[in-house]
Amino acid sequence: MEIHLTADQEAFIREGIASGRFQNPQEAVQEALTLWEERERRRAEILASIDKAEASLVEGKGRTITAKSVKTLADTIKKRGRARLARNRSNH
Repeated sequence: MEIHLTADQEAFIREGIASGRFQNPQEAVQEALTLWEERERRRAEILASIDKAEASLVEGKGRTITAKSVKTLADTIKKRGRARLARNRSNH
């Protein structure tokens, strides 16, 4: 497969190699594709969750939202995000 990059993309890859982040262009492209795959997987999970939530609402299984439940949800999301960042940092 042959891929053509823009001049900006090529420069970005060269900067990544020069900084020591990547050994070669293939490594940079593999990293980009891995991130894209992860993003698409998360997107599919979100869409599936939305479908499930909509079906639940149609079945009358909604839930009451309060200031306290929103804060709890926000705290949970922050905790998960921080854990994910810590894992990503330890993998790199």
